[in-house]
Amino acid sequence: MHIVITGAGGFVGAALAHHLARHGIPGRPAVSRLTLVDRRFADAPDDARVRLIHGDFGIDQVLDAVFDVPVDVLFHLASVPGAEAERDSALGYRVNLVAPLALFERAASQERAPRLVNASSIAVYGSELPATIDDDTPPRPAISYGAHKLACEIVLADLGRRGLVDGISLRLPGIVARPGLSAGHGSAFMSAILRAAQLGEPYTCPVSPAAACWWMSLRACVDNLVHAATLDASSMPESRAITLPVLRLTVEDVVAALARRFGAGSVAGIRWQPVAGIEELFGRMPRQAPGIAARLGFIDDGDCDALVGRAL
Repeated sequence: MHIVITGAGGFVGAALAHHLARHGIPGRPAVSRLTLVDRRFADAPDDARVRLIHGDFGIDQVLDAVFDVPVDVLFHLASVPGAEAERDSALGYRVNLVAPLALFERAASQERAPRLVNASSIAVYGSELPATIDDDTPPRPAISYGAHKLACEIVLADLGRRGLVDGISLRLPGIVARPGLSAGHGSAFMSAILRAAQLGEPYTCPVSPAAACWWMSLRACVDNLVHAATLDASSMPESRAITLPVLRLTVEDVVAALARRFGAGSVAGIRWQPVAGIEELFGRMPRQAPGIAARLGFIDDGDCDALVGRAL
């Protein structure tokens, strides 16, 4: 089985690559080739089945190399984060919309339709959110990143309707705990506060203690991506888009869990300096009603203490 990951040099992509190299995909044939695509790699699996392709995933030369052997499962993770895409709209348009559509088109040209797991985002919902999000909540993106993710969901669903690609889009929340700080991710504070407590370092948080966020550990994210590759197409919604189960926790909840894990001194250096735009987009997340995601076997991290343990 030939598996491809775009964005395989990133935080989620690298973890997924290592998982697939070790374990493959349950219920599917053994991995014969694992093609990893990104502009750079810091931590690729040391495995004879792994092939690294350096470059932009939307250009013809890279696509030619990716699809030189028929692809069975494709995980599309590559993107420009939302905050960076807002600062550089041309870059965001090219990487988050034009390049994925080229990738989808090439996948659709195969004789056999591949399973394509597309990393979408809860950014499709926008900032003016209802008290509860469920399977019927309409997307209303408030930033270009969300608009581009929604457009890709729609195109992938249409390709599925036509039988050209067996696609599924997963709307991901903030995934923790990313190493270091990333100005490109507006939700970077979610990882930064975890890392600061782990190291006992001071940290100024750009949202208030009461900010309510949607949280998921890297481990749960990888498990959900792999699970998406195993689903029967007949079980999926017509939209082929699924909002994953999450833990809705305040930052104060997470800080308390960090204190339980690392001691009260670990969080003594946390200060609060809310930034209105960040709190509005990432700190006012509504409750999530049980829906199709849980029925299909997707998971959250269980509880706050488990999230902290799994994330770190």
